[in-house]
Amino acid sequence: MRARKKRRLYLVLTCGICLCAATGLMLAAFSSTLTYFLSPRQVLAKDPAPGMSFRLGGIVQVGTVATSIARGSDAPTTSFRVTDGQASVPVSFTGVLPDLFREGQGVVAIGAMTANGTFSADEVLAKHGSAYMPKDVEEALKNAGRWNPKYGPPPAADTWNTMPVKNTSS
Repeated sequence: MRARKKRRLYLVLTCGICLCAATGLMLAAFSSTLTYFLSPRQVLAKDPAPGMSFRLGGIVQVGTVATSIARGSDAPTTSFRVTDGQASVPVSFTGVLPDLFREGQGVVAIGAMTANGTFSADEVLAKHGSAYMPKDVEEALKNAGRWNPKYGPPPAADTWNTMPVKNTSS
């Protein structure tokens, strides 16, 4: 009788340890692929560590888009600023931008900050359709006090160049 209880106890303990190990491995894998969303104002406030991957969302600041092609490179490098109306972050992207990318439009860039304070984007997603705005960008506008849904739709993209912006770097 006693040997049976011990065997059952060992079996329950072994199953518990295996379950804890599996949960720990799953959480570790999950956290390494998790990408957080930050608005330019949050980037300025939190100052994420260089190399930390996150999504940067906002509006492409009018008058900041510049494209160049480096010698020996096939892909163009585009630099621009993303703003939420209260702050702006410089972004650098090497590759072909989406067809819908342009100044004054909503954008979500996936990448990481560099040591010099520029966001190096690995992927750029542009807004599509006249009424669509990414949920994260919409939330950033609400949190920045630039839009209240009870007063109508989000502000038009062409009004963003008249908003005062605090830059994260020169």
